[in-house]
Amino acid sequence: MCIYGGTTCAVIASNNPEVVVTVVDLNAERIKAWSSDELPIYEPGLLHLVKKARDGARRNLFFSKSISSAIIEADLIFMCVNTPTKQTGPGAGQALELDYLEGAIRRIAEVAQNDKIIVEKSTVPCRTAETIREILDTTGRPGVKFSVLSNPEFLAAGTAIADLLQPDRVLIGCSKTPDGYSAAGALADVYAAWMPRDRIITINLFSAELTKLAANALLAQRISSINSLSAICEATGADIEEVTYACGLDSRIGPSMFKASVGFGGSCFKKDILSLCYISEFLGLAEVSAYWKSVIDINEYQKDKFTSRIVSCLGNTVTKKKLAVLGFTFKKDTDDTRESAAISVVSRLVAEGAHVSIYDPCAKTDQIWRDIGTYVTVCESAYEACMNAQAVIILTEWDEFNNRVTTDAQRSSDRLRGPQPGFVNLIRSKLDWPLVADIMCPPKYVFDGRNVVDAGKLEELGFRVECVGKPSMS
Repeated sequence: MCIYGGTTCAVIASNNPEVVVTVVDLNAERIKAWSSDELPIYEPGLLHLVKKARDGARRNLFFSKSISSAIIEADLIFMCVNTPTKQTGPGAGQALELDYLEGAIRRIAEVAQNDKIIVEKSTVPCRTAETIREILDTTGRPGVKFSVLSNPEFLAAGTAIADLLQPDRVLIGCSKTPDGYSAAGALADVYAAWMPRDRIITINLFSAELTKLAANALLAQRISSINSLSAICEATGADIEEVTYACGLDSRIGPSMFKASVGFGGSCFKKDILSLCYISEFLGLAEVSAYWKSVIDINEYQKDKFTSRIVSCLGNTVTKKKLAVLGFTFKKDTDDTRESAAISVVSRLVAEGAHVSIYDPCAKTDQIWRDIGTYVTVCESAYEACMNAQAVIILTEWDEFNNRVTTDAQRSSDRLRGPQPGFVNLIRSKLDWPLVADIMCPPKYVFDGRNVVDAGKLEELGFRVECVGKPSMS
C-alpha cells in the first residue's frame, strides 16, 4: 500500500500487521522527520503508533521519497495530497487547486505496471473522480486497469487517532460496476481489521466526494449559528452557555459543536465552504452560494467583534499597552495555526499599537512569526507572557488555562525568582491564576474567547472578565 499522507497510515499499519504501508512525499525533510522521533506534526498518540509500526518487531510502516518504486509495488494507493484554495485564474479565492492531485495522478499513470486501486482521500469538488479516471485512461499504460474510489476522512485535529480508531462511519464511494464494488470491498477489508463492518458504508462515488464538503460546511454552519446567537446574548443580557445547554437538551439538536467562541479556524472549514460556494455559483445556484458564504461572514464578524470588545474595554485604545495572548493554534491539542482566529485578532491589535506577548504550548515560534510577523513576543510560559500585562486574551481552549481552582489557593509570588526563563518549569501545569493576578498590571482584564474560565472565581481574584456570549462587565 502506498499512501501520500501520515496519520491515517499509522493507524492502518498498526492494525494490519500483514499489510506493508509506505508513505511517500517529495519533501525529503518531511520524510526524514517521519522517520525520527520528531514528527512533522503534533497529534496526541501519533508518535506511539508510528513507532509501533515503524520500529517494532514486525515492521510494516515505511517512509520514502522514492515515489515511483512505491507506486510500482502498491496494490492500493491513497491520495492525500494538499488541495488548497486557488490563488490565481478562474475560481481564485474559492475553487480548490487540483494541480498537486493531478500531478500525482499523472505520475501514477506513467509508472504503474499492473492494476491499481486509487483511493481519493483529499478534499475535492464533486465529480473529481471523473477527471482522475480520464487522466488514468488516457495516459496509463495499455492493459493496466485502474479503479477509483473516494474515501474522505472525517478527522479533527487533536483527536485524529481516536477519530480513526472509533469513527462514526467509514465512507467509501465507488462506481456502481463489478470492478467498482470489488475495489470497494478490498478497501473495506483494510478498515475491517479494527472496526465493525456495519460502520463501513458504500455509496455513489460523487456522493462521497460531496459528503466531505457538506460535512465540514454543516459543522462550520453550526458554529456560526451559535456565534450569531452569542451576539444577541451580549446585547440582551442572556447567557450563551445557558442557551446552548437548554437547546442542546433537545434530542433533535444535541450539544455537539455547540460552543460559542471567537470563531472557527483550521485548514478545512473555510476552504471547503468556499469550494461549496464556487460549485454553487458554477451551477447557477447564486442563492445557495450566498447562504454558505454567510457562514464565513459570521465567522469573520465574530473575530472582529471580539477584537473590538477588547479595544473598547481598554479605553478605546491599546497603543503601547502590553497584552498577553494565551493560545495561538486554531484549537487545542494541535500545533496547527492555519486560519486560527488568533491570527486575525493579534494582527489587528498589533496594527493598533499593542505590545503583544504570546504563549502557546505547541505552536512553533517561527510559525507564529510567519503568520503575523516578528512584531510580537513569543514566550516560553504563560507567566512570562502575562508579566506586567494589562489584559489576558484566551484564544485557544488549552486545558491548562481552565481555572478550576479555589480563590484561596496559595499565592506563589515567591516562585518568581530570577530572570524570565525561570518560568519554563511551569509549562503545561494548570495555570495558577492567583499568580497571574499578582504579576499583571491594572486593570487586569481577562478576555475569554473560548469560555474556558469560571468568570466568578477570577473576579474574586481581582480580574475583570469578559466572555463570549455574555454581557460586558465594563
